[in-house]
Amino acid sequence: MYHVSFPGLGMEFEINREAFKIGDFSVYWYGILIGAGFLLAVLFAVLNIKRFGLNSEDFFDCVLAGLIFGIIGARAFFVIFRWEDYSQDIWKIFDIHSGGLAIYGGIIGGLGAACIVAKRKKMNIPAMLDIGGMGFLIGQGIGRWGNFINQEAFGTETDLPWRMVSENTGGIGVHPCFLYESIWCLVGFGVLLLISFKWRKFDGQMFLMYLVWYGFERMLVEGLRTDSLYTPLFGLRVSQVISAVVVVIGIVLLIINFKKAKAQKPLHTIY
Repeated sequence: MYHVSFPGLGMEFEINREAFKIGDFSVYWYGILIGAGFLLAVLFAVLNIKRFGLNSEDFFDCVLAGLIFGIIGARAFFVIFRWEDYSQDIWKIFDIHSGGLAIYGGIIGGLGAACIVAKRKKMNIPAMLDIGGMGFLIGQGIGRWGNFINQEAFGTETDLPWRMVSENTGGIGVHPCFLYESIWCLVGFGVLLLISFKWRKFDGQMFLMYLVWYGFERMLVEGLRTDSLYTPLFGLRVSQVISAVVVVIGIVLLIINFKKAKAQKPLHTIY
């Protein structure tokens, strides 16, 4: 049980990480919220898949592969950069129930597996990535509230009106980084959804915009967090380095593809 407050806003909460039990097995809100975000992303795909010219059966094969390898990738990414915590007890690697997942590892693992399946089924991979990227924004926007329930992934000390205080913050006001990212992702989904209806010029555009949108925010917010993973060289934050690279690559590819799109016939979106 956590006692959480936002003193500048006059708000207080009591939070229990455990939602309910099935026998001796505890079900936590973190997992429920992650699951809810995933299901909403899938619902978005179901409602929009024809608009992107994709076959639903093939797409859901990609989703299944992405889900499995996304979890594996998220865990592997975290373990690699926290190896000192697992080197003496390898079996701890499989204790996902205790936490330790990295979003970029999940994105790399999930998208990598989905692209392999899509290639084998001869799908339009850029269009598949468009739906995937927008779905990620839904999942991340909802899933970040799991960090609030767990009282983790918060930032450095601050006296801003929306500062958050709890036992896990040591009783001091900190940046609620989960909130920053949740709002940014959900607003980003709305922006990209509008663009996908009005100004989508080429397959892959929405995915590249997702990379730039999310990468820009993560690059900034990661600098506030107190639980970052670090590179072994120069002490750089892993997520900031990846985000910076992703943003630059995304912008360059958007410029290149927009120029190509101008010279080609307009993209015919299926409604």
